[in-house]
Amino acid sequence: MADRLRLALIAHDAKKDDLVAFCTTHANFIAGCDIVATGTTGGRIADADPRFSVRRLRSGPLGGDQQIGALIAEGVVDAVIFLVDPLTPMPHDVDVKALMRLAIVYDIPIALNVATAEIILTAMEADGRNGDRS
Repeated sequence: MADRLRLALIAHDAKKDDLVAFCTTHANFIAGCDIVATGTTGGRIADADPRFSVRRLRSGPLGGDQQIGALIAEGVVDAVIFLVDPLTPMPHDVDVKALMRLAIVYDIPIALNVATAEIILTAMEADGRNGDRS
């Protein structure tokens, strides 16, 4: 595992603005993390603050969700924030379910909404697990 926390960040189209806002609200914490994110979401996050270290993967429907699932299985993801739009059908719904299953199997905290993401970051901060673990 890297010296810094690694967060996987994903957002459906209708939730991208919410995830960018979440990241900017928690910029001091997020800037201390290594971020892995799906395509467009990763670009939007990187553009929001030049301090963010973002490794962009493929778009979710093109395999990005599965790439993050593989990183979970490899043990290089500490937490997942995946802002889901429950009102829009997704053609790659099976990939989303597989990602959630891997987070459960490997006991990785996964937030599917902003309220839970807040709780995860608060717990990491309280545990002394801020972005920069040195």
